[in-house]
Amino acid sequence: MDTEISRLRLAFEQHMREINRETLNPLIDELSLEDLEPMQHLVAQARGNYLTAFLEIAGSVEPGQMPDDTEIKKLHQHRVRYDELLAAAQALETAIQPGYLDVTFDKDS
Repeated sequence: MDTEISRLRLAFEQHMREINRETLNPLIDELSLEDLEPMQHLVAQARGNYLTAFLEIAGSVEPGQMPDDTEIKKLHQHRVRYDELLAAAQALETAIQPGYLDVTFDKDS
Protein backbone atom coordinates (compact mmCIF):
# COMPACT_ATOMS: atom_id res chain seq x y z
CA MET A 1 0.00 0.00 0.00
CA ASP A 2 2.78 2.46 0.90
CA THR A 3 4.58 1.62 -2.34
CA GLU A 4 1.45 2.35 -4.35
CA ILE A 5 0.98 5.67 -2.57
CA SER A 6 4.61 6.60 -3.21
CA ARG A 7 4.24 5.74 -6.90
CA LEU A 8 1.03 7.75 -7.09
CA ARG A 9 2.72 10.75 -5.47
CA LEU A 10 5.69 10.54 -7.83
CA ALA A 11 3.41 10.25 -10.86
CA PHE A 12 1.30 13.16 -9.61
CA GLU A 13 4.38 15.34 -9.05
CA GLN A 14 5.76 14.49 -12.49
CA HIS A 15 2.42 15.26 -14.11
CA MET A 16 2.22 18.56 -12.21
CA ARG A 17 5.73 19.51 -13.39
CA GLU A 18 4.81 18.73 -17.00
CA ILE A 19 1.57 20.71 -16.85
CA ASN A 20 3.26 23.71 -15.24
CA ARG A 21 6.10 23.71 -17.76
CA GLU A 22 3.68 23.33 -20.70
CA THR A 23 1.57 26.18 -19.34
CA LEU A 24 4.15 28.65 -18.03
CA ASN A 25 7.13 28.25 -20.32
CA PRO A 26 5.36 29.54 -23.47
CA LEU A 27 4.06 32.56 -21.55
CA ILE A 28 7.42 33.81 -20.32
CA ASP A 29 10.49 34.20 -22.51
CA GLU A 30 13.70 32.58 -21.43
CA LEU A 31 15.11 34.52 -18.48
CA SER A 32 18.67 35.36 -17.58
CA LEU A 33 20.07 36.45 -14.26
CA GLU A 34 20.25 39.93 -15.78
CA ASP A 35 16.49 39.78 -16.49
CA LEU A 36 15.80 38.88 -12.87
CA GLU A 37 17.83 41.74 -11.38
CA PRO A 38 15.20 44.49 -11.87
CA MET A 39 12.68 42.33 -10.03
CA GLN A 40 15.09 41.83 -7.16
CA HIS A 41 15.67 45.58 -7.01
CA LEU A 42 11.90 46.21 -6.87
CA VAL A 43 11.50 43.93 -3.88
CA ALA A 44 14.52 45.42 -2.11
CA GLN A 45 13.31 48.98 -2.75
CA ALA A 46 9.80 48.15 -1.53
CA ARG A 47 11.26 46.55 1.60
CA GLY A 48 13.41 49.62 2.18
CA ASN A 49 10.46 51.98 1.71
CA TYR A 50 8.33 49.97 4.13
CA LEU A 51 11.01 49.85 6.80
CA THR A 52 11.91 53.52 6.33
CA ALA A 53 8.26 54.52 6.71
CA PHE A 54 8.04 52.48 9.90
CA LEU A 55 11.19 54.04 11.33
CA GLU A 56 9.97 57.53 10.45
CA ILE A 57 6.65 56.91 12.18
CA ALA A 58 8.33 55.38 15.22
CA GLY A 59 10.65 58.38 15.46
CA SER A 60 7.83 60.92 15.23
CA VAL A 61 5.41 59.47 17.77
CA GLU A 62 5.66 60.70 21.35
CA PRO A 63 6.25 58.04 24.02
CA GLY A 64 2.97 56.48 25.08
CA GLN A 65 1.21 57.63 21.90
CA MET A 66 0.22 55.70 18.79
CA PRO A 67 0.56 56.73 15.15
CA ASP A 68 -2.48 58.49 13.71
CA ASP A 69 -4.69 57.00 11.00
CA THR A 70 -2.84 58.82 8.21
CA GLU A 71 0.49 57.39 9.30
CA ILE A 72 -0.95 53.90 9.59
CA LYS A 73 -2.53 54.18 6.15
CA LYS A 74 0.82 55.21 4.67
CA LEU A 75 2.56 52.30 6.41
CA HIS A 76 -0.17 49.92 5.23
CA GLN A 77 0.28 51.03 1.61
CA HIS A 78 4.01 50.39 1.85
CA ARG A 79 3.41 46.93 3.34
CA VAL A 80 0.86 45.96 0.69
CA ARG A 81 3.28 47.04 -2.06
CA TYR A 82 6.16 45.13 -0.44
CA ASP A 83 4.05 42.01 0.24
CA GLU A 84 2.72 41.93 -3.32
CA LEU A 85 6.13 42.35 -4.92
CA LEU A 86 7.67 39.78 -2.59
CA ALA A 87 4.88 37.28 -3.34
CA ALA A 88 5.40 37.77 -7.07
CA ALA A 89 9.17 37.28 -6.74
CA GLN A 90 8.62 34.14 -4.68
CA ALA A 91 6.13 32.82 -7.24
CA LEU A 92 8.70 33.39 -9.97
CA GLU A 93 11.37 31.63 -7.91
CA THR A 94 8.96 28.75 -7.31
CA ALA A 95 8.41 28.47 -11.07
CA ILE A 96 12.14 28.54 -11.83
CA GLN A 97 13.31 25.98 -9.26
CA PRO A 98 11.54 22.91 -10.71
CA GLY A 99 12.28 23.99 -14.28
CA TYR A 100 8.89 25.34 -15.32
CA LEU A 101 10.72 28.31 -16.85
CA ASP A 102 13.95 28.41 -18.79
CA VAL A 103 16.77 30.42 -17.23
CA THR A 104 20.16 30.93 -18.82
CA PHE A 105 23.32 31.56 -16.89
CA ASP A 106 25.94 33.82 -18.39
CA LYS A 107 29.26 31.97 -18.34
CA ASP A 108 31.07 35.24 -17.58
CA SER A 109 29.20 35.73 -14.29
